[in-house]
Amino acid sequence: MPFPLAPRARTGPRRRSLLTVAPAALLAAGCSAGPRDTGPAADSPPPASERARVRAARDSRELAERYDVVIAAHAGLAQRLGPLRENAVRHAKAFEELGTSAGAAGPASKSPAPTGTGPSASAPVPVPAKEKDALSGLAAAEREIAGRRLEALLDAPAELAGLLASVAAAGAAHAFLLTEG
Repeated sequence: MPFPLAPRARTGPRRRSLLTVAPAALLAAGCSAGPRDTGPAADSPPPASERARVRAARDSRELAERYDVVIAAHAGLAQRLGPLRENAVRHAKAFEELGTSAGAAGPASKSPAPTGTGPSASAPVPVPAKEKDALSGLAAAEREIAGRRLEALLDAPAELAGLLASVAAAGAAHAFLLTEG
């Protein structure tokens, strides 16, 4: 025995649902009431975030230089410090590439301004004679830089904030490895 057919349901959207969904669809499509700014400033990050990115790249380069100085003074630490130094180099490159992918003029300047916390061309950081003290100095530098990055991520755009957070976490791990490892 065949089943009786149910009354035919309406197909397609109802007028009321179209009226409620249309404004949301326009917003999702990127329509806005204001004029679009298509000038060069629309693609560049705000100056504060660019400064944070440049500083983060510079801090990573200076940290890598500091690892180099410690490795040169304490050759026995080269195997232990080499991977941490390479991470600092990769972090600097990531910050620099973020600037070039975001439409900045290019990678950060290779001549860092002295910050008082890292090595510079005019005032290298002295390396302690004891390996343990040298490791403690590197750990302190890692912690300080990680703290600055955590502060900077509060005002950073999403992509830069994610990178700052990730690299700050790596810096905290490096500090732990330097003191406990």
